[in-house]
Amino acid sequence: MAKDSHPGLSLREREREYARGMATPEQRLIELGLVLPAAAAPVAAYIPTRRVGNLLYVSGQIPLRDGKLIATGRVPGAVSLELARECARQCALNGLAAARAAMGSLDRVVQVVRVGCFVACEDGFGEQPKVANAASEVLVEVFGEAGRHARAAVGTNALPLNVPVEVEFLFEVDGSSEPRR
Repeated sequence: MAKDSHPGLSLREREREYARGMATPEQRLIELGLVLPAAAAPVAAYIPTRRVGNLLYVSGQIPLRDGKLIATGRVPGAVSLELARECARQCALNGLAAARAAMGSLDRVVQVVRVGCFVACEDGFGEQPKVANAASEVLVEVFGEAGRHARAAVGTNALPLNVPVEVEFLFEVDGSSEPRR
């Protein structure tokens, strides 16, 4: 039997740490040079996150960067596939910011459970998974294997504020304390 070099961590936590090369999600952000924005305030009558037991639901995130929309319009006419992928990546960073604001640290995320990616697109566009992959890739970069998740990539004719992409998240989180209020 191998010697336990991390006696204070659960087996799941040790496996997560090992899979990420011992870096925590917060450390991975630094290693990757990713800076999370301040969590965005809701733009309508909803809350940004809701914790239910060990699950943290993060409301749909839109591609805001520095308080401005990265793009508006539908893919691929008004917004290229590459720009839509950039939007999805920013949505993922915004979702991580919302999770951090709710939990105090991304190190409290056990795993990413599910991601829903909505793409405003023109009729005949079928590349929604390529757009969604950009958000999924961020999560795997930050959480390693714990970032792999179930996902829906859905095309729609319109999204709020005419954005091309919106992404929602479901995280399993450490249940050691109640969420901040």
